[in-house]
Amino acid sequence: MPATSQQFEIQGLLLIKSDVYSDNRGYFIESYKKTVFTEFGLPDFVQDNFSFSLKGVLRGLHFQTAPFGQGKLVRAIEGKIWDVGVDIRPGSPTYGKWQGVELAEGDGKAFYVPDGFAHGFVVLSDTAKVMYKTTAEYNPQAEKGIVWNDPDLNIAWPEQNPIVAKRDAEFPKLKDLKI
Repeated sequence: MPATSQQFEIQGLLLIKSDVYSDNRGYFIESYKKTVFTEFGLPDFVQDNFSFSLKGVLRGLHFQTAPFGQGKLVRAIEGKIWDVGVDIRPGSPTYGKWQGVELAEGDGKAFYVPDGFAHGFVVLSDTAKVMYKTTAEYNPQAEKGIVWNDPDLNIAWPEQNPIVAKRDAEFPKLKDLKI
């Protein structure tokens, strides 16, 4: 099988590791194959997104509310990021818990953050290009967020003074969130 998966304590989050085929020309990664990813329990994806960011940029924590919730399959295609999923499912035994993973160009890793989670990442390299597939199309009316440095979440961001969009800096804390 050209990919393996790793589950976490927080149910629903999944790290997928695709094989990386390297030689003197570079490398090749089969980044998505529906039949394999379906075996891991992932839903269908309907939209692809791309972002380019500079070192220290933190994007997030973003999510969409029902009925337009989005699962995201995130991969760094250039550079290195630290990617985070936060459980915001009401009634979940891991509500308010987070998981972070490092994703880097050529490592073959993709992080699946399902609907019901907030998502964000910070750039660790000079620049980073990030591609992610989503399970629902973007809907600006359903977009919400949680402030990246919510003390109740206590996320151990590897960048202490990130560059954050004004909108992201003004998001509420999880405990103040109206979903």
